[in-house]
Amino acid sequence: MMTYTPKSAVLLLVSCVTAIASVGSIFELSSGEPQLGMTLTAVILGASLPLTGLCLFFAVKAAGE
Repeated sequence: MMTYTPKSAVLLLVSCVTAIASVGSIFELSSGEPQLGMTLTAVILGASLPLTGLCLFFAVKAAGE
């Protein structure tokens, strides 16, 4: 049975939010004219992709401790 800690739950929540931001940014950039502008949307995408992976990794690691 998998156990959850508050730390792993928060990290998993952040991972989900950043994954949603990544997907939204990809759709915005593919539309050709992002609502927040090309630069800001690309920055959001560039920041959210690695953050998603890191938070997911550390959430799994924290749950296993």
